[in-house]
Amino acid sequence: MNFITSISKIPKWLGKAKWPVIAIASMMLLAIIGYLFIIFGGRFVFDEKNLILPSTTKVITEDGALVGKLYEENRDLVTIKQIPDHVEKAFIAIEDQRFYEHAGISLPSVARAVYRDIIAMSKVEGGSTITQQLAKNLFLQNDKTWMRKTKEVMASIYLERNYSKDKILELYLNEIYFAHGIYGVGTAAQFYFDKRVEDLNIQEGAMLAALAKAPNSYSPINDPEKAMERRNLVLQQMNETNEIGTEEMLDLQGKTLGIKIAKDEEKPWLDDYLDMVIKEAAEKYQLSTQALKRGGYNIVVHLNEQAQKLAYEKFQDNQYFYGSTDGVQGAFVLMNQENGHLEVLIGGRDYTLGDWNRVEVARQPGSTMKPLAVYGPAMMQADYQPYTLLEDKKQSYDGYEASNADGIYANDVTMYDAIRESKNAPAVWLLNEIGIEYSKSYLEKMKVQLPDKGLSIALGGLKDGLTPIQLTEAYRTFIHNGEWISAHTIEKISDRSGKKIGQIEPETTDVFSSQVAWNMVRMLEAVVDNGTASKGEYTKALAGKTGSTQHPVVTGEVKDAWFVGFTPNYVTATWMGYDKSDEAHYLTKGSEAPTVLAKSILKSIDQQQQLTSNFTKPNNVEELPKPIQLPTINDLAADFKLGGFAFVKGKLTWTEAEDARIVYQIYQENGEEDTLIATVEGAGEYTLDRVSLFEEKTYYVTPYDPLTKREGTPSNKAVLSVDF
Repeated sequence: MNFITSISKIPKWLGKAKWPVIAIASMMLLAIIGYLFIIFGGRFVFDEKNLILPSTTKVITEDGALVGKLYEENRDLVTIKQIPDHVEKAFIAIEDQRFYEHAGISLPSVARAVYRDIIAMSKVEGGSTITQQLAKNLFLQNDKTWMRKTKEVMASIYLERNYSKDKILELYLNEIYFAHGIYGVGTAAQFYFDKRVEDLNIQEGAMLAALAKAPNSYSPINDPEKAMERRNLVLQQMNETNEIGTEEMLDLQGKTLGIKIAKDEEKPWLDDYLDMVIKEAAEKYQLSTQALKRGGYNIVVHLNEQAQKLAYEKFQDNQYFYGSTDGVQGAFVLMNQENGHLEVLIGGRDYTLGDWNRVEVARQPGSTMKPLAVYGPAMMQADYQPYTLLEDKKQSYDGYEASNADGIYANDVTMYDAIRESKNAPAVWLLNEIGIEYSKSYLEKMKVQLPDKGLSIALGGLKDGLTPIQLTEAYRTFIHNGEWISAHTIEKISDRSGKKIGQIEPETTDVFSSQVAWNMVRMLEAVVDNGTASKGEYTKALAGKTGSTQHPVVTGEVKDAWFVGFTPNYVTATWMGYDKSDEAHYLTKGSEAPTVLAKSILKSIDQQQQLTSNFTKPNNVEELPKPIQLPTINDLAADFKLGGFAFVKGKLTWTEAEDARIVYQIYQENGEEDTLIATVEGAGEYTLDRVSLFEEKTYYVTPYDPLTKREGTPSNKAVLSVDF
């Protein structure tokens, strides 16, 4: 009997039943596969990266004041331990009363939603648990397919199988949107009630829970009445779930919303500073702007907010800015000289984030370059010191000619006076003497790399120029014993868990000796006291240098104007000019304008925090003597006097100058060549021994400067004789 014959003998009733059996078995198999797919397929929807919620990065001063935020979603993360129980229960009461009982989904709601999705062949809203809402928001925001609800269920089950209820609730309360650009219950507590989440009361927690379903519709700002109704519904649900009693519910429903919107004060004076913080975070900590907007970092900065605001306000005052037309711009840097902390940065008069931050724009520094490129390096050689005489002549160096701005030349001049009067000719002469490469070796120690190879370096005529920050760093060498330091805005950065991810120590380099640095302090102090930086009002210790550059198109006008200076506390750099230089845009005042502005800013800061009145000489240096002003002597007199071993003596007298350091050289005329017969220091008389009553002698006195080793103008001549 073959197989075909056997089949033919199967009962007919069994043959008719085989297809329903196969169908039922297939359905059961598909159901099992579907169940397993839903149970275990969540891992394909789940993306662990999405559990790291975007969090607001905060910029904080060293004393804890919040001065800036960076975010793509304004969210301050809080832990489940920080959130009061009654706040958690408010959300559970209105959103998912069986939260602690289910495994992530509500089967009746899911079945209904899936059925509607299939019928509509598109996504249709259905009831969701807290876990489902979280899964949808974390993993399916951009999923518009009709399978979305199934994926939501899969992700929800996966969450429940792998995370605790507390963790799911924590993620949910941190993730949800509360309208007005606010994300997470921690940020919402601050925004709506100006409170920490820990301090929310029951009705405030209920108000936040009321926003979960439709934040824009139930916003107490947009529709207070609707918000009140929804809040009271939340309180009612809390009563029904026995979280609060009926009497307490009625009492709380009778209370106002108690909204206290914490409006962020507009602080345009901070934009310049925050821009540099962002750039420094990228350069030194490798944190991109996108990383900052998501990372929830805490950045502690050295900002002096009060001083920043004072400087900003001064920059808004037109009385300090002089130009051929509107649009004169400026930049200002204030750095703590002790540690390189950048406390004030003004990147422009009307700066907003994303603009051209002028504190980092390189420009020709003019005469502010002289101390850095010429006089500082020169004094590191024994041949050149503050009272060394330098040539002050108009002369050419292989076709390059430097002229003094006032057209006046003294033939020779001390370094002290050359700096004080900002003479050009001596600076170029001295750079030629010490050598360009030698000069640049010192500039390189201050991180100033110049492609320039000519003597124009002495006057700041540079191809690329220097930024205000670079000049601030460089001038710090003078007030801090010759040491250069890298300027910085950031003290440290911590991640969202509070772990410090970086604290970069500033770079330092010894550039000048302590003695050279102190000599420069005193010389630049003279520039402010009675030199080119004497304009403006600031009575406490200040030293500095002015600078200006010629306009490239308009003859005789100024393109850039500078004042770079320092107090015992701070180093500052102030620049003025136009962003674009053409025949219509030029300054109508030179370095006087930034000097006056810088002093005004310092004066205002001093009124707030008491700046130091005097420079203090370091113990390891010698004081630089003040310059000597040689007098003109026109009252020399000669007389006889009696007494002593030599019965007859002569006496020369003249008016003694107040400066006791002056040496008086006594000369006697002797025909063709006069004879130096004596020197007197700090006195106005001299006694002549061994004089004859019968011989006429002629004398004169010349004042002598022991600092410069230079004689002054000879006095009038006095004759010692007897009339018979």
